[in-house]
Amino acid sequence: MRRYRITITGIVQGVGFRPFIYNLAKSMGLKGWVGNTDSNVVIEVEAGEKILSGFMQSIKAKSPVLSKIETLNYEELPVIEFKDFEIRQSEAVSRGNIFISPDVCTCGDCIKELKDPGNRRYEYPFINCTNCGPRFTIIKDIPYDREKTTMGCFEMCRPCALEYTDPSDRRYHAQPVSCRGCGPVLAIADENGKIISRLDGREMPDSRQCLEYITGIIKSGRIAAVKGIGGYHLACDALDSGAVGRLRSRKNRDDKPFALMMKSLETIQNYCHVNEKEKQLLESPASPVVLLRKKEGIVLPEEIAHLNSYLGVMLPYNPIHHILFEQESFPEVLVMTSGNLSSEPIFYRDEEAIQGLVGIADAFLTNDREIYIRTDDSVTRVFKDKEYIIRRSRGYVPMPVKLDTKKLLGVDDAVELPSVLACGGELKNVFCLNKGNMFYLSHHIGDLENESTNRAFVHAVEHFKKLFDIAPRHIAYDLHPNYFSSQYGLEYDAGYKTGVQHHKAHIASCMAENGLSGEVIGVSFDGTGYGEDGRIWGGEFFRGGYYGFERAGSLEYVMMPGGDSAVKHPWKMALGYLYSAGVQIPHISEDGREHRLLGDINDGEIAFVRKMLEKKLNCPETSSMGRFFDAVSALLGVKTDISYEGQAAIELEYYAVDRAAEPYEVMLDTGGTGGFAVRTHMIIRQLLSDMEAGGSLETIASRFHATVAEIVLRGCREIRKTCGLNRVVLSGGVFQNLTLLAMSSELLEKNGFQVYIHSQLPANDGGIALGQAIMAIASSIAKT
Repeated sequence: MRRYRITITGIVQGVGFRPFIYNLAKSMGLKGWVGNTDSNVVIEVEAGEKILSGFMQSIKAKSPVLSKIETLNYEELPVIEFKDFEIRQSEAVSRGNIFISPDVCTCGDCIKELKDPGNRRYEYPFINCTNCGPRFTIIKDIPYDREKTTMGCFEMCRPCALEYTDPSDRRYHAQPVSCRGCGPVLAIADENGKIISRLDGREMPDSRQCLEYITGIIKSGRIAAVKGIGGYHLACDALDSGAVGRLRSRKNRDDKPFALMMKSLETIQNYCHVNEKEKQLLESPASPVVLLRKKEGIVLPEEIAHLNSYLGVMLPYNPIHHILFEQESFPEVLVMTSGNLSSEPIFYRDEEAIQGLVGIADAFLTNDREIYIRTDDSVTRVFKDKEYIIRRSRGYVPMPVKLDTKKLLGVDDAVELPSVLACGGELKNVFCLNKGNMFYLSHHIGDLENESTNRAFVHAVEHFKKLFDIAPRHIAYDLHPNYFSSQYGLEYDAGYKTGVQHHKAHIASCMAENGLSGEVIGVSFDGTGYGEDGRIWGGEFFRGGYYGFERAGSLEYVMMPGGDSAVKHPWKMALGYLYSAGVQIPHISEDGREHRLLGDINDGEIAFVRKMLEKKLNCPETSSMGRFFDAVSALLGVKTDISYEGQAAIELEYYAVDRAAEPYEVMLDTGGTGGFAVRTHMIIRQLLSDMEAGGSLETIASRFHATVAEIVLRGCREIRKTCGLNRVVLSGGVFQNLTLLAMSSELLEKNGFQVYIHSQLPANDGGIALGQAIMAIASSIAKT
């Protein structure tokens, strides 16, 4: 008989790990104790070696569903003859790596209780247990105990306290545990944001009345603001085109697709094609929005997702959602979009939400459980039977990305890894803090273009530092001097600061999540990024690795009339490409008639932009692939002006139906310095010839996509020819275009390349912070 201390790291707090250990130890007749430190679970048992081995194997095989064991180690100590097995209170010790469970959807056991009229939590809007419910959004500090969450102000009633202290109960130490007698309560506010104190003649309406009231709002075609786990949503009947239209109008959201929430998987299958991997994502504890291909002939208002083959769909994931969908004659499909104003973060504080959403919502369903940190819904999709995430937030954060950093960087164990704060980019901002090999990426912050989002960024950075006990000594930031995130990083009090070029960070991020070391060919296609030559990059080819990338090629530079204005008005970008190609706006034959290209733009505006181009006034140069897509979309008449980022390219993809289309001829100029240049003006000339010959929109859109895939192949072959590299990493927001991603990866693989893409992190700017962090660490190591 010997005494052993077992230390377990990972997601092992707030997920029922201690009662699991307690019941397992009891069943095996072991004596000792189990407890939490700030970040780990520690167990002491007295046992023989054989029994210890069986105990640890059972821990690994049977651990709670939401737990994730990272390490399990033990040491031998002197025997002290324990009398029984017990659960000890949490202890504060020196913190190592810290793991906190994300917020997860309501589990099956709680849903059964929610729908059981005989259960004391029947239709209780805040039902949860150790296997489900809010986590990250309510925690203020660690260890994860009730008093350090926003549930600390709710004193448990006797029945809840008995469950909370009973190791055999699945609510043992479930910090948000509560019931109608002791927990949060619902409230209703009217369209003016005034809390309604009387419904049906009763003072202070109960949860049943509140839910019935908001049900009536939605069923009658009106718009409800509903407080959820990470913030407020705006909800309406998705089958009511009038309601959807009013929501668009009130929210000033012209065309950007709305997310949908559908009652069940069966409902989703009535509207969308769902494969096995997509089903797994929909039903996973994270319960993200999943992009699914629409079925032909379905009846849904066009206003939900204009010119989009996909719908963003999620299942109900908190108790309020489940209760609403059970109401009589309640719609089976809801629009469930973030409760925010255009370009601002989701509202999560009650007073701000009510003030901000007055004029949009016809009623508010709120409650008195505070949200400590806001989180948007995560958005994901499937590519080649693997997850291809688009926005990583609720349900995923704050689970860290674990890297074998020293192996990736080729250094020995004696090298100390600095803690880095990587500030991310300007759009779709996500920052990253690391502690050794654990890289904690933040939830989706949003576009850092206004004061409220900037405040959210600063608050989240401070919260992560406190939560994970990280004091970064090294700062990584984007080279763009005007990004708020870069300015924050440059002003931060730290010993070392490293500027990382935007597109190089894209490639490093994808390399890291794929566990790649050494050198690769990197293809980084997106809309905007500050280049090392002061121009706007975005159609880039690199060779190299974490210690440095060399720009091996790019699209040729084209003037971008009006600078950022050309992003919102792709017709200006079209004029930039026509000017580069040396052609005036042609008249195109169609159905025996001639019409002028960019016919919906008046002559005066076109003449003005032409003068800007001729005089090179406010016309920065760009190599952006995103702007190339914009120009083609405008030339083809798909989208000359946009209402959300990437709209012109997204709608152009809608028409690219022929994946076997013949590409236009691609020419690389290899005679200059600084790598090859793709002669895009030659492609524009060929595309115009196709249009003049009467080519269909579908044919030309397909040929253009095939051409961009050919550009990827030609560029990679050029680099392989000169340096022998064969591994290709594809990153950047343009590669969220699955038509292009499929064409490019298939072409590369047919030509003998190994292709690596994103899965855990977005290809867009929401993933670059990881690349910034590891390149900053590499820079630090290189300097020493």
